Amino acid sequence: MNASNTPVALLQGAIKRYGKLTAVDGLDLSLRPGELLALLGPNGAGKSTSVALLLGLVQVDSGRVELFGQSPQQIDARRRIGVMLQEARLPPSLRVGELLRLTSSYYPNPRSEAECAELAGIGDLLKRPYGKLSGGQQRRVQFALALCGRPELLFLDEPTVGMDIEARQKLWAAMRLLVAEGCAVVLTTHYLEEAEALAQRVVVIDKGRVLTEGSVDQLRAKVAVTRIRCCSDLDEHAVEQWSHVDEVRRDGAQLHIASREPESVVRRLLQADLALTELEVRRAGLAEAFTHLTRRDEAVEQEAA
Repeated sequence: MNASNTPVALLQGAIKRYGKLTAVDGLDLSLRPGELLALLGPNGAGKSTSVALLLGLVQVDSGRVELFGQSPQQIDARRRIGVMLQEARLPPSLRVGELLRLTSSYYPNPRSEAECAELAGIGDLLKRPYGKLSGGQQRRVQFALALCGRPELLFLDEPTVGMDIEARQKLWAAMRLLVAEGCAVVLTTHYLEEAEALAQRVVVIDKGRVLTEGSVDQLRAKVAVTRIRCCSDLDEHAVEQWSHVDEVRRDGAQLHIASREPESVVRRLLQADLALTELEVRRAGLAEAFTHLTRRDEAVEQEAA
């Protein structure tokens, strides 16, 4: 088998219970080199437990867990990963440069302090005590620390929480660079636009099971409705009676229309209102697909109850 096809991380039939709660329920998950995978799901879906299993922080009750073909408990496997969790307790009195040098000392072939600082955009923070930084600045430092060991696999759990738009964009650019170099990334985030912008593959889980997986475009395709927005004086109640119109909503001068056959509706709009302006046609985004998939799962469970 080609090395590039060998998973760097693997969950196979993984089950993890906490008392009567089954947090991970027969989950299958794999990640290849150079792949950015977004792991999405509502609160309590099993995302954190899945990551904890791969990191070796908790033990699987049954099933298979591997990092680089080894147990996550093996030090050789652990040295090949970088981790940025939602919470990090770091010595507040240490300066950022000291934290980078300390973390780098744990690895046989670390990145230089300058390279880590540049990737994370923290060159201006190296002499400042960690405890004096803002929440967004601390997250950037945590990202830099996760890169110190030149990881082949990077776990990022809500990495951009607390960051401003500019810092978030810089972190996205760094993540794309790392993936281009062959690093695999597991991203968990509540910012669905972040997953939409970055992920090569998305896995949506709920109640410890995979609901669906695929590219962003493949998940979008699961939502057939397209959104049409325009400025028009047309009566929304009359438009709602047109063929191929599923829903109409007025917001001031704007009409918002949902349709499964947008071409037909757009043609009729242009014929019915020659003064129509600001026409915009948008297919479902990842956020809408995510909502559709998780609600559908809830509906199926309610019907089965």
